[in-house]
Amino acid sequence: MKNNLALRGGSYSLVITAVVLAILIVFNLFVSVLPSTWTKLDISSSQLYSVTSNTKVVVNNLEQDVTIYWIVQADKEDDILENLLAKYESLSDHITVVKKNPDTYPTFTEQYTDEDVPNNSLIVECGDRSRYISNSDIYEYEIDYYTYQAYAESFDGEGAITSAIDYVVSEDLPQLYLLEGHGEGDLPETFADQIEKANMETQSFSLLTVEAVPDEADCVLIYAPASDISTDEAEKLADYVAGGGKLMVVSGPLEDGGLTNLNTLLERYGVTVNEGIVVENDSDHFFYGYPYLLLPEINSADITDSLIAEKYNVLMSVAAGLTVSGESSAGTVTALLTTSDSAFSKTAGYNLTTYEKEEGDIDGPFALAVSIEDDSGGSLIWFSSSDFLEEQVNAYSSGANCDLAMNALSAMIGESEAITIRSKSLNYNYLTISDSTSSLLKVLMVGVIPLAFLGVGVCVVLQKRRRQNESV
Repeated sequence: MKNNLALRGGSYSLVITAVVLAILIVFNLFVSVLPSTWTKLDISSSQLYSVTSNTKVVVNNLEQDVTIYWIVQADKEDDILENLLAKYESLSDHITVVKKNPDTYPTFTEQYTDEDVPNNSLIVECGDRSRYISNSDIYEYEIDYYTYQAYAESFDGEGAITSAIDYVVSEDLPQLYLLEGHGEGDLPETFADQIEKANMETQSFSLLTVEAVPDEADCVLIYAPASDISTDEAEKLADYVAGGGKLMVVSGPLEDGGLTNLNTLLERYGVTVNEGIVVENDSDHFFYGYPYLLLPEINSADITDSLIAEKYNVLMSVAAGLTVSGESSAGTVTALLTTSDSAFSKTAGYNLTTYEKEEGDIDGPFALAVSIEDDSGGSLIWFSSSDFLEEQVNAYSSGANCDLAMNALSAMIGESEAITIRSKSLNYNYLTISDSTSSLLKVLMVGVIPLAFLGVGVCVVLQKRRRQNESV
């Protein structure tokens, strides 16, 4: 009798154990076939393993099949890139990722690019259109001046891939017309790269050779003019905006002369460009002890909210002060960037000899950037510093200046989903352990801990049997 009860108890325990193990095995098999997007959580501070809402908008609107060729040798796949590509595939049935091993297909990339293609590069293709993305465009590198070695500082895979997808599925790309003929500056490299990345095609034109802004222009950009436009050009630009056109101006104080005719574009909306250079008297609103390197308040608007949310600062160098009267029947004016109340404009301009306020200087506060919506549906965005997008100034702002300008362009041409996708920082700390510690952890996790649980289970079963025998 005792033996039967013991046998029955032991059999019951074995059956329960087998059932639990079977459930665990089935559960693990089920989880293993789920998409990685359901089973992995991104807890990185820069959301390195996630995609933005901008990418989701582009991908979810796909109506054509897109193939992403991943050029990589066997066992040399980049883990971050692999995770990102899996995200794209999971977001749309129209996206397929295909690995191409250059050792197996040595001439495959020649039909897309003449460049040498490093490992973990991509080619995005849809129909007859394609774009090559080098690995050097996916990772942004910095130089360690102690070792003179380059290291990857940030990951721009999402921005590059989403831009490429948008490019290959778009038949008509936005046209950005650059005004010339007044000593306009060349677009800074970073800004020009961002325009290309946003799939905007640029071409220069002169208002002296045309009767009006070409109809093909989705937006006109006037960048850092060194001299004034003519009254005739000003009238053409005013008519362009009043007729529903989009105009962006990046223009600050000049060393010699003024921009009287250009500034009339603002005057019809009740905005005045003040003489001189703005100087801040509030130390919280200027940069590193230079009162003319301004850190303005960023006011809420569609093109600024992303910068506000991420707590970025915009830097305006050598800027003119804009006064918004609020009295305009032609359109609505929004101040995007504003100084503190203690700011003033030095009317001496580039000839200033002191940052102290002197007689004749103009009291602030001022706007340093404005967005104007004309009643016709046209728009004008004005930044009052010609240095606003220069490489060093943009670098001091951690790229926020360029992001703001790109947000402005994207909003004006109607590409709201093209609001800048920032690269993601790779400045995270690794947990580094020695080989001996690694071996110890493996023994503990694979051997000791499972055996300990097994031993506890055996003890429980033996104790239960003993109690059953004693009760009988």
